[in-house]
Amino acid sequence: MKKFIELIQREFKLFFNNSVLMMLFIGAPILYGVLIGHVYQQGKVTEMPIIVVDEDSSPMSATFVDMMNDNESIKVVRMLPSLFDSKEIAIEHDATVIVHIPKGFAAGVQQKRVPEVTIFVDGSNTLTSNTAAMAVNVCAMTLKAGVQIETQMKQGVPAKIAAEQYEPFKTTMVRQNIRSGNYLYFMLPGVLIIVLQQVLLLGLALSFSSEFENGTFVELAQRMRNPVGLIFVKIIPYILMSIGILVLYWGFGKWYEMPLHADFWWFVLCTFVFMLAVCFIGVLVSIVLPSQLKATEILMVIATPAFILSGFTWPSSLMPTWVQLIADVIPSTHYLRIFRIMFIQHGENYHTYSGLIAMAIIAAVCFIVATVVLAMKIRKVTRR
Repeated sequence: MKKFIELIQREFKLFFNNSVLMMLFIGAPILYGVLIGHVYQQGKVTEMPIIVVDEDSSPMSATFVDMMNDNESIKVVRMLPSLFDSKEIAIEHDATVIVHIPKGFAAGVQQKRVPEVTIFVDGSNTLTSNTAAMAVNVCAMTLKAGVQIETQMKQGVPAKIAAEQYEPFKTTMVRQNIRSGNYLYFMLPGVLIIVLQQVLLLGLALSFSSEFENGTFVELAQRMRNPVGLIFVKIIPYILMSIGILVLYWGFGKWYEMPLHADFWWFVLCTFVFMLAVCFIGVLVSIVLPSQLKATEILMVIATPAFILSGFTWPSSLMPTWVQLIADVIPSTHYLRIFRIMFIQHGENYHTYSGLIAMAIIAAVCFIVATVVLAMKIRKVTRR
């Protein structure tokens, strides 16, 4: 019994002597609890941006727009005179719904011709698109009821009977991008991209730290003293192996019959920059932390909440600013946005410029810092 207690005490000493393990074991639950709690702090989707195409410009259409602005779930961010370029403008404003009010809307209602209001719903994000579409539909139904009651009451018809007389106008909902509403098309690509980032980070976490722990870094530095060359020696095998993973993902797309159509070579460029950014982060941590365990633990802290913070399932605009800043330094955040624009929303290439530039900046900064730190370590061991 005495030996058993001594072993328990030894384990406690080992735990508190390992600052990284103690920080992860105690700090990670607190960090993730605060982080994820703030991501979903608002609890519901509010003020989702929508685009209104008002070709009628009548008092009735203005009333409809005011009703949508009064709804807490949606916010009209742009009024357009026609549907021309409405899809491109919606992508620029991250609008999930386009409401089209046709010309002659008010006159048609007054003359009982049943005009049609069309609601274009972007199905690339199921949560936000459904919330915004339901809010628009509620406003439309409220306006319908108001028109019905007002018209019939002027004719002396009781409100209860007036509601059953006719429908002043009808609404048609057109789901875009994910016409089937299949949640698999939305979730699977996002999860697979996060998995790719994690396997790259885990692999490269051991790239230089294993050399330091095994005492082979001196031999490696003597064979190649150029830090840039050493970095690329480490990352090239992982980039080549990542091609096989991407081919596997393509096979998943075929297996699940997911139509993925986009500019192939532009997507290859974006993917290459994404992999460089991830690889340089992994290499930098592996150089700075010479312990394999510590490097792996730190990179897992970065990789684990990446999907939640990316804005792929929950709008990043609803997250606190400090959470958005954390998300912006993770390459998958920008790559998932690029993937959604290219493959789900079918946007033009110029919509992906900001994400591509952000990944390039992450890659450049990590590469420069890693090169400087590695050069210092090479100089130190070669002098000895």
